[in-house]
Amino acid sequence: MRIMLIGDVVGRSGCDFLADNIYKIKKQYCVDITVVNGENSAAGNGITKSSLEILYSIGADVVTTGNHCFKRREFTHAFDCHETLLRPANYPEGVVGHGFTILDYGSCKVAVVNLQGVVGLEPLDNPFTVIDSIIPMLDTPNIFIDFHAEATAEKKALGQYLAGRVTGVVGTHTHVQTADETILSGHTAYITDIGMTGPELSVLGVESRCAIDKLRFHYPVRFEESRNPCFINAVVIDFDEKIGIAHKIERIIWR
Repeated sequence: MRIMLIGDVVGRSGCDFLADNIYKIKKQYCVDITVVNGENSAAGNGITKSSLEILYSIGADVVTTGNHCFKRREFTHAFDCHETLLRPANYPEGVVGHGFTILDYGSCKVAVVNLQGVVGLEPLDNPFTVIDSIIPMLDTPNIFIDFHAEATAEKKALGQYLAGRVTGVVGTHTHVQTADETILSGHTAYITDIGMTGPELSVLGVESRCAIDKLRFHYPVRFEESRNPCFINAVVIDFDEKIGIAHKIERIIWR
């Protein structure tokens, strides 16, 4: 089978550009399963009913999130209503929502797990400990991890920790696609960060002028979504669904 994982979708422009192009990409790369990180899909970060409906309507099988998952408090309840809308699994027990989901295709099952790093982000439960507790519950060798983390070292460490135990570990959050895609231990597809889907000439999707002023002058700045042309960052992973081994990971930059 072939799974595509799409980097953080930023704002309405990112959603619209993805909607205009996702079917072409899926056809060109013969994609069977689509996972989209949607935690920045609403204007000003977070995810809303409207942005989630767009992602589902254009073919997302699973929508993952990260540190902005609960930014829109009015939409928090939705994480209990949709089994394929994920928040990081290492939130403490009792938090609304699901940290993983299992897609049942009859002949095989595919699990998608959402985790968040703790270096430079909120002090959630230890992602290494949490994934150790989740893997025995999944009842499938086909396991993909969206690790939403800030630190490159933390992502690298988790990838190598899970090498040979899961089918894929892909990083999100930094909005900058890395060029270190590989197959670890002849089994696990890995990339430190998929990148983002949104305005290419920007600072992580934000109008460059706003980000520059914030960093240059150190005063509060109201961020605006860039209006420049968008691109899509993603990876496609080929895997043997009978044994959960990844054979190939390919980066996509679609302009």
